[in-house]
Amino acid sequence: MIISQVKEKLFQRYLIWLCRPARLRRHLSATLPAPASPVAVDRRRIRVAALQVELKLFKNPLDYADEAHRRVSEAAAAGAQIVVFPEYNNLPLFGMLPGIEKMENAYQNTADHASKNSSSGPAISLADIFSFMTPAVKPFIHELYSSLASAYGLYIMAGSYTLADGDRVVNRALLYGPDGKLTGSQDKVHLLPVEVEWRLKRGSSLAGFETPLGRLAMPVCMDATYYETFRILEKQGVDIALLPIANLEAYNYWLALRGIWPRVQESALYGVKSALVGSVAGFTFTGRAGIFAPLELTPNRDGVMAEVHHFDREAIAVADLNLEDLHNLRHDHPWRDHNPNLKR
Repeated sequence: MIISQVKEKLFQRYLIWLCRPARLRRHLSATLPAPASPVAVDRRRIRVAALQVELKLFKNPLDYADEAHRRVSEAAAAGAQIVVFPEYNNLPLFGMLPGIEKMENAYQNTADHASKNSSSGPAISLADIFSFMTPAVKPFIHELYSSLASAYGLYIMAGSYTLADGDRVVNRALLYGPDGKLTGSQDKVHLLPVEVEWRLKRGSSLAGFETPLGRLAMPVCMDATYYETFRILEKQGVDIALLPIANLEAYNYWLALRGIWPRVQESALYGVKSALVGSVAGFTFTGRAGIFAPLELTPNRDGVMAEVHHFDREAIAVADLNLEDLHNLRHDHPWRDHNPNLKR
């Protein structure tokens, strides 16, 4: 037992060394442009980019950084002022774990482990693995997305990460600004049953973050399944909801409609959905990144500003959002009505 604990501690220190911010800074210094001035803000034309990211495992975290840089550079070349990465954006870093390609059986739910291993002590959950990796991953991703945001002069919603926070492990979305600072974070409020089995803990509140590009929020995946989430955000004055998703299911267009599309119709705000797609360790993710708006603000009156056409490989969706039109619609909407007495 003692030898096992020593090996575990040594390996964790190795991961911290491998992911150290100083190493990443030296690596990025050779490829990042000089810090850019933020693009002049015209609230009638906010360009956003929703990334569809194909899941790959990286043994070297610098390769992960290069991939993130490539996608941000792609979005910046398209003129984006806000770039949105998907949920579980830390999974590619699982490639640093030895034998990860053969670890499918290790990711059974807690109930399965408890029944199969009741005599051998407590099971190792995914939350345990996330917690183990947090000291290495958390400083690394902060340095990475802070550097990319300041170098390109834009806002980056870095996706969501499963991170230890004290004795809890949460699914947390992170937003970085053009100054390289962390503008805000949001813990996933509505967990999937499988995330409960993994021993993740839910967030307890929703927040909006004021920026020159409007008030932004970051509900995470399942949060968009529920009407109340976006109504709360609307009441907080949120203009654009940045939604990272990673759907563990076979793609079904109609099932996917349970999310952001109806929410922006009900609550009159813009929605930007990024998606993680691909397979690793027995998990398969599907989705279609896209940018959505109330019907009245879309060219074809279908609620879609831009959407990726496939659900299983890399892509990008880009669109321009007009905040003045959004605010005018909220003020003069032809059929929206509120009856607060029904909420008592």
